[in-house]
Amino acid sequence: MPVVGFLSTRTAADSASVVAAFHSGMKEVGFVDGQTVRVEYHWAGSQYDRLRELALDMVRARVAVITAIGPPAAVAAKAATATVPIVFTVGSDPVKTGLVANLGRPGGNATGVNIFSAELGAKRLGLLHDLMPAASTVALLVNPRFPNVGSYISEVEAAARAIGWQIRVVNASNEGEIDAAFATILQLHAEAVFVAADPFFTGRRDQIVQLAARHAIPASMRCASFLRPAG
Repeated sequence: MPVVGFLSTRTAADSASVVAAFHSGMKEVGFVDGQTVRVEYHWAGSQYDRLRELALDMVRARVAVITAIGPPAAVAAKAATATVPIVFTVGSDPVKTGLVANLGRPGGNATGVNIFSAELGAKRLGLLHDLMPAASTVALLVNPRFPNVGSYISEVEAAARAIGWQIRVVNASNEGEIDAAFATILQLHAEAVFVAADPFFTGRRDQIVQLAARHAIPASMRCASFLRPAG
């Protein structure tokens, strides 16, 4: 029975809707877990440094294909193999992250879907500006372990300069650091928080929303769900 490797940056508990949509999509084309294929799940739990070894485990197990959820998972899978087919779902430019040669002709062993979360950063910042036109300083919460975080920061900073805002970058890569980040944000007298598009922050959205509400500071973040269409 062919084995499908499922590699995710998040946890199983955070990904119930994603897994349900994945099973539904496979069933529509004749693949049923436990009947026609076997799916092996590997969860990094937002510990991006685990992804490389998880991806290599899949390659060593000779999976038929790797499904990679999130840019860090896709990058790790691509680094682990040049031959096993990879199907990814990412929220940042797959060309910039080195997953494909170009959008029209991906080439190599990877293909997938880009939901353009990172590319919508300027739009999200513009919406925040519409809500707070008098603000001048905004904190940008980023995960320093996220692939191409430097280019993401540069793009947001450029968009901020265009509307006359100053960006203060604050880092967080685990639950405790998110709490500390909000303490830093208050010390910086930032008037709002702009949360980078990152699966780690999506998984910690409840914590971020609660902190923003507790400190009465406006926040903009991207939250994604994968749902099966009605009907």
